[in-house]
Amino acid sequence: MRKLALILSTTFLFATFTFAQKRVEAGIFLDSLNISQTSTDNLGLGVRLGFRLHRNVMFEGELAYDYGLNFNEAYTNVINGDIIAVEHTSIGVTHGLFGPTLVRGAGHLHPFATLKAGFMDFRLSSSLLPYVDIVSPILNLRTSNLNAALYPGAGIEATLGPVGLRLEAGDEIYFNQGAHNNLRITFGPFLRF
Repeated sequence: MRKLALILSTTFLFATFTFAQKRVEAGIFLDSLNISQTSTDNLGLGVRLGFRLHRNVMFEGELAYDYGLNFNEAYTNVINGDIIAVEHTSIGVTHGLFGPTLVRGAGHLHPFATLKAGFMDFRLSSSLLPYVDIVSPILNLRTSNLNAALYPGAGIEATLGPVGLRLEAGDEIYFNQGAHNNLRITFGPFLRF
């Protein structure tokens, strides 16, 4: 009787562990984000955490920080439209996204598609903007740096047991006086547990 109880409890624990490995995914990734308004290619790091709702549906949340990158910002006179100054400006981006990911569940290669929503927070270095007679082409980013975002994307995961690699690409759209499309590519390892 003890052997049967030991076998049943071991089987139950093994089945629970095996099931749990497929429920949660956590990973880190390198992030490349092309910001259309500033024509900069920002690079950064991010983390991702996903919880499997169904065999082929994962709910994911991710947060990434893209390091400040320098670009030239032109300031124009509001009266005559002439460029009166060019300033070296730094831009950094923090973005968080949450939403479902549809994953094909069998084999070692898993194609997927995702649609997430969240935010993009732009951090810009100080500027000449206290002067009332000049404007910048990125004035809307300076006055409203926290923006709603929508991200449709797709990619592929390669897994070997609980460890995997993920490559993803999509269009991270932020809304600031209209929609702005930005190519985003991520790559990194993840762990299922």
